[in-house]
Amino acid sequence: MSEKNLQVVLASRPAGAAGETNFQLVESAVPVPGDGEILVRVDWLSLDPYMRGRMNEGKSYAARVELGEVMVGGAVGTVVASRHGKFAEGDKVLGTLGWQRFAVSDGKGLVKLPDPRLPETVWLGAAGMPGITAWMGLGQIGAPRPGETVVVSAASGAVGSVAGQLAKIAGCRAVGIAGGTAKCGYVVNELGFDACVDYKAGRLDAALKAAAPDGVDVYFDNVGGEILDAVLRRVNAGARIPLCGLISGYDGGEIAIRNVYSLLVNRVRLQGFIVTDRMDLWPGAMQELAGHVAAGRIRYRETVAQGLEAAPRAFLGMLRGENFGKQLVKVS
Repeated sequence: MSEKNLQVVLASRPAGAAGETNFQLVESAVPVPGDGEILVRVDWLSLDPYMRGRMNEGKSYAARVELGEVMVGGAVGTVVASRHGKFAEGDKVLGTLGWQRFAVSDGKGLVKLPDPRLPETVWLGAAGMPGITAWMGLGQIGAPRPGETVVVSAASGAVGSVAGQLAKIAGCRAVGIAGGTAKCGYVVNELGFDACVDYKAGRLDAALKAAAPDGVDVYFDNVGGEILDAVLRRVNAGARIPLCGLISGYDGGEIAIRNVYSLLVNRVRLQGFIVTDRMDLWPGAMQELAGHVAAGRIRYRETVAQGLEAAPRAFLGMLRGENFGKQLVKVS
């Protein structure tokens, strides 16, 4: 194959906020699959907040990316060569293929796209890992009941948008928290949330009280920090908080919880979770989510960067909230 492989590797660990200098583009020959392996051309790369934690040296729930290694990431690709009995040339596959144009895999962790009727990118968003994250956190921990109020932070993002729509499907009042009038308008007018609080507008406490006058029964938290503290001032007794992410602190910000007293007084169940801990739930979740997408009950939006070279800048922009919906890179 005359085409070259292009990879984005971790060049250095961030000291504070991550920057483009932490990444390096490396060109090499396209790898050749051995016995029991396949060569996959990466078509779409998913950019997600968890990747920022993989850049750090400290301990986390998953292995860090070592210096000089290809950045980790989920992707959809096409099998271009196969020496594996379960995959054939032309198969569309989903898995952790990394920030690169071509990847060799032994097939472990790869799945063929379940429903060819849906766009390929949906398996990286609403019916993929972000959607499953929303499905798992809301259903397994939040356990919303009809008539309850569910608040979701980062509500216009890939995870939050699905969490809020699932809350509506469950018969709840869904309140989003997002940054800016455009994102809040999208959350209400296109995704069908009942209300959305613009945290950038100030008066967070007053706006949250107006949007959730009966208090908060479930808070799906993607952010932590100041927004979590504000919600803790509005939670009802017996509230549940699926703690999905802490993006306010991923790049060096403050994530301390000040209103710990509210957790005790209101007997709040706050539980962190990692979507990959329950891989046994993924097939059923993907099937359910795909059904909602196909029926129009779950809607989504994507922000697409063109070319692998654009991945570092797009990733950093996502951490700053510059994307709208799911952040993707069109690699091939």
